[in-house]
Amino acid sequence: MNSKLNLAIIQANLVWEDPEQNRQQFQKTIKDINDSVDIVVLPEMFTTGFTMHSKGLAETMQGETIKWLVRLTSEINAAICGSLIINEDHKYYNRFVFVEPNGTIKTYDKRHTFTLAGEHKVYSAGNKKLILEYKGWRICPLVCYDLRFPVWARNTEDYDVLIYVANWPKPRINAWDTLLKARAIENMSFCVGVNRVGKDINNHHYTGHSVVYNGLGEAISDINEDEHVEIVELNRNHLTSIRTKLKFLEDKDDFILK
Repeated sequence: MNSKLNLAIIQANLVWEDPEQNRQQFQKTIKDINDSVDIVVLPEMFTTGFTMHSKGLAETMQGETIKWLVRLTSEINAAICGSLIINEDHKYYNRFVFVEPNGTIKTYDKRHTFTLAGEHKVYSAGNKKLILEYKGWRICPLVCYDLRFPVWARNTEDYDVLIYVANWPKPRINAWDTLLKARAIENMSFCVGVNRVGKDINNHHYTGHSVVYNGLGEAISDINEDEHVEIVELNRNHLTSIRTKLKFLEDKDDFILK
């Protein structure tokens, strides 16, 4: 069990609907990281940007991006995660994938599709929360709009880290900042938010604000509004200390999601 977990947060400008160019861009960025890292975190729909054109862009779990991730994780000896468009059983999903250096792949399908953009008309919603274990850390991955639904994120599984990947636009960035901090505080966990920057073809502006909060809601990263790679160390002693001292999670409500 590792007492520390090093994350590489990649806040990037995505090339609209061009998986090959985005893979090349991320490969160069990842290969240029000199620090030792355990997990590389990419944004939501990192191969395409947030698009509703699933039919022409969806891949399978045996497709080029998954093959690329398997090769790259083995080369850098670190896990890589983020979401992309997956076609499975004649349905499209906004799927978070967590690929380990040994080739193990764990997945989570976005539960809350973004109705304001019509995502629910194109993509099928997931219905299973994922708690994955990596290097002794329990991690709960979620995607973008999931951030607005605290019940779905509630720490009933004793996880250590929440990870949100997103394409969260500038007009609603205050909600992103506020809710990520709230998720960290109420769940007494590290909370990681990775957003993109730049402008997409629909003229939506993205200003990043990627961040890592500790279990007290204190920012432990320093990421601006530009393309940026930030290395952040998570320390288990922090969680052990605050959970032992404050014990707020012991008073959480019991509930059943339907």
